[in-house]
Amino acid sequence: SKATVSVLNCPLLHGHAMSYATYQSGYTGGYAGRQGGEYSRSGSHAASEQPSQAPQHADVEKSSLLGSLDFQPIYEMDPSLADGHRAIYDREVQFELRTQESADKPHDVGTTEGVKVKVLSMGEESNSLSLRVELSSECDLFFHYTCNINTTGYTALQEEQKLMCEFKDFAPTLMRMLNKCIKEPQSYMAVLILQRDGNAVLEFIQNMEYKFVELLALPFKESQEHIIRQHISYRYNSLKSRLAIMQGRLQDVNALVKVKNPSLLLQLQRTMHEQSHF
Repeated sequence: SKATVSVLNCPLLHGHAMSYATYQSGYTGGYAGRQGGEYSRSGSHAASEQPSQAPQHADVEKSSLLGSLDFQPIYEMDPSLADGHRAIYDREVQFELRTQESADKPHDVGTTEGVKVKVLSMGEESNSLSLRVELSSECDLFFHYTCNINTTGYTALQEEQKLMCEFKDFAPTLMRMLNKCIKEPQSYMAVLILQRDGNAVLEFIQNMEYKFVELLALPFKESQEHIIRQHISYRYNSLKSRLAIMQGRLQDVNALVKVKNPSLLLQLQRTMHEQSHF
C-alpha cells in the first residue's frame, strides 16, 4: 500500500504502511539494528523561544524594572553549541518509551513521558551541512541520546525509507512532525524504542483510524558518559545562574518599592513571611 504525508506539506515516503495488529505486535520498521551510515552511529518552537534581549535604554529599565531578563550568555554556554551548531528547535514532546532486548525481538509495551527534543543545525541557515537531534529528560538527568545526520547519511536514509524530501527540507519537515505530535496526539505519535546495547530508534506514527502508518524512523545512540556529564553540569549551572539573575532583579524591585512606597514593601514582606510558615 502507499502512504504520503500530505498534511506535512512534504511527502516523506511511498510505502511502509502497517496494520494495527502488526504495529501492536512489535513492529520496528527494520531500522533499530542498523549500524552503518553517519546518521546511525552518533548515538527550538526554538525560534519562538529565543531569549529576549535586554533593553538598551538604562533609564527606561531603571524606571520600570519589569523588562525582560537577559539569559543569552547562559544559553551560549550550552555544550550542544560548542562545536558550531545552532539550535533551531527546542521543545518537550510526549514520547511513548519502549524497551527492546535487541533489534530482532519484539519490544515491550511502553509508557508515555515528556522528552525534550533539541534540533541543531551546522552551517548557514539556507545551506545546512549537518543536523543533530538530541533527546533528554527532566525526569532522568542521565537520559541523553543523539542522532547525527549529514548529507551523505541522509542520502542513505532517504533511499532506505523512500523519503521524498531533500536534505535542505528535512529539518523543517522533522519539526513539523514533532509539532504534530504535540498538537494532534490522537493522530500523530512518537515512539522511542530503547535497546539494551545503547541504540535506539525514534518512530513517527500516524493513526489513520483504520491502520497505523510509519512516517519516519530515526536511529539514535546513547551519548558517551563525558557528554552526559557536560550536559548535567550545564543544566545545574544554568539553573543556578538564572536563579541568581532573578534574585538580583527582585532586589532591584524591592529597592524601588522601598523608595516609592515603603508601606507596600512592608506589607509584601509580611505576606511572604506568613506564607512561608504554611
